Amino acid sequence: MNQSNTHSLLIGYICWIFGFFGAHRFYYGRPITGTIWFFTLGLCFIGWIVDLFLIPSMDRAADQRYAPGRVDYNIAWILLAIPGIGTLGAHRLYMGKWVTAIIWFFTIGLFGVGWLYDLWTLNAQIDEVNRTPV
Repeated sequence: MNQSNTHSLLIGYICWIFGFFGAHRFYYGRPITGTIWFFTLGLCFIGWIVDLFLIPSMDRAADQRYAPGRVDYNIAWILLAIPGIGTLGAHRLYMGKWVTAIIWFFTIGLFGVGWLYDLWTLNAQIDEVNRTPV
């Protein structure tokens, strides 16, 4: 069993406050249900309320699924989520992806599409960086 703590329960609950838009589900690496929550307002708020009790298990699952390493998941997610900073590629700079960070800076997150892509794939991107030998 992986004893790492890659994701924060506190940040998960902070994201849950905006969870009717799927924020906590994206954070814990569940982009499909995050998108469903986004378009249905957390399944008419019912799923959002149920998630209040499911967050601890989502946190444990994310901690087991994703590898810890030099890139902290919480910092990268915060950099992606902060308005203005995320669309300018600060999270990509933090991960060491300089070329795409520069592209993001000049294209405002590839005109928003790249920001959505990273919302779906940020955990996997960090996991890949963390599993790559230095």
